Amino acid sequence: LTLEEAGTAELVDGLRAERIDAAFVRSPIGTAADLTVHPLLEEEMLAALPSGHHLAAGTKSRLPLSALEGETFILYRRPLGPGLYDAIIAACQRAGYSPRIGQEAPRMLATLSLVAAGLGVTLIPASMQRIGIDGVAYCAIERKAGLVAPLNLAYRRGETAPAACRFIALARRIAR
Repeated sequence: LTLEEAGTAELVDGLRAERIDAAFVRSPIGTAADLTVHPLLEEEMLAALPSGHHLAAGTKSRLPLSALEGETFILYRRPLGPGLYDAIIAACQRAGYSPRIGQEAPRMLATLSLVAAGLGVTLIPASMQRIGIDGVAYCAIERKAGLVAPLNLAYRRGETAPAACRFIALARRIAR
């Protein structure tokens, strides 16, 4: 078993080219008759703010997404993860504004580093806070924003490689 990090588009290309056998993807991959996409879970999204940010000071309750209006957003590049990118834009628009995007980063970890440097705010899947980057404060977003990060398992339809089949079965069983 070899683990690799890549964007959704790269992972789908790797599946189709048979360079990889299975992939965890956040974004929907559209209609893909040659691939099976199995939903595993939906994860809450959090606001990641520079630790000295006024919205991060003593926030115990959930933050309304509208509170981020006027902030500079740092987002994961759309071609690499169109599902999360589009979900963030749509949620902000439902909250009454279009986010001002100041920077797009090649990896989610890079978005957090830019937040820590004080260059803006971002919205991330809750599991990303476990990375523990100094200088970043995390705030839960009000649930009415409807902002979640789905995690899916994608693999080639009709996969027969024994190791891949065992991995797929294990991932699906653990996610239940």
